[in-house]
Amino acid sequence: MTTLSIIIPAYNEEKTIGGLVEETLTLHPQAEVLVINDGSVDRTADMAAGAGARVHNHPYNIGNGASIKTGIRMARGDVLVFMDGDGQHDPRELDEMLSYIPDYDMVVGARKIGEQSSFLRGIGNLIYNRVASYVAKFQVKDLTSGYRVVKADIARRFIYLMPNTYSYPTTLTLGMLRTGRSVRYVSIKVRKRQEGTSRIRLFRDGVRFFMIIIRICTLYSPMRVFLPVSFLMFVLGLMRYAYTFFHEGRFTNMSAILLVTSILIFMMSLISEQICQMRAESAEREYEEAGRACPGDSD
Repeated sequence: MTTLSIIIPAYNEEKTIGGLVEETLTLHPQAEVLVINDGSVDRTADMAAGAGARVHNHPYNIGNGASIKTGIRMARGDVLVFMDGDGQHDPRELDEMLSYIPDYDMVVGARKIGEQSSFLRGIGNLIYNRVASYVAKFQVKDLTSGYRVVKADIARRFIYLMPNTYSYPTTLTLGMLRTGRSVRYVSIKVRKRQEGTSRIRLFRDGVRFFMIIIRICTLYSPMRVFLPVSFLMFVLGLMRYAYTFFHEGRFTNMSAILLVTSILIFMMSLISEQICQMRAESAEREYEEAGRACPGDSD
């Protein structure tokens, strides 16, 4: 029998967390609702516990991603649900998302551009989705959505990759796709935030999201990063050589540097690809050995 754990990270959400927990338990009374109180200075923990949630308290504010990792480690269910504690994610959308499990390894609630917290955020997420789609060779509809359902055993494989910040959905999505896991997107409607503003900042966190995309890409498929750079250097070298040949009748040092650089980057991509493959095989072997050592342990 499949068991469900709903993980809700919360930081100073005393006005929304109680109602969210009650609504979630009304719709899914058999589920474990696990609230990770990330160092709140208000009554978030008390409100969550009073509504029936299992609460774990961080001693101080570590980060949204750190709360998700704590929830993954503590969850008892076979299927994990991640929801935000600000009330924007509607528990009534969960049944449709769960209907695609176990056929899919992860199901993500995808927001429309018009439902983003701001126009600039929507445009920024659209750009990240396009870049991530290129990296993953899969149409990523909402890279940063925090509303998702994932199989517990698979989620635990990616804990070591997840950052402590809001960018954990980016890492989890790209990690799943680049390791050949199945992902499905389901359209959802985001409820209006009851109070306060999003803690994600467009430029600060945008740069972080972009760097995570590059990092995950180089971790699982480095040639998707190296080859475009190598090709660009090669084209620039040819263009520089053609210009100097027709105007000066010679082959310049700059042309040589650009062409040699393109070759070096290409060779680095081949080496990185081999290292990546060996690392993936080693990680898979270690996970299988750990599973045999603890066959009944789900924590």
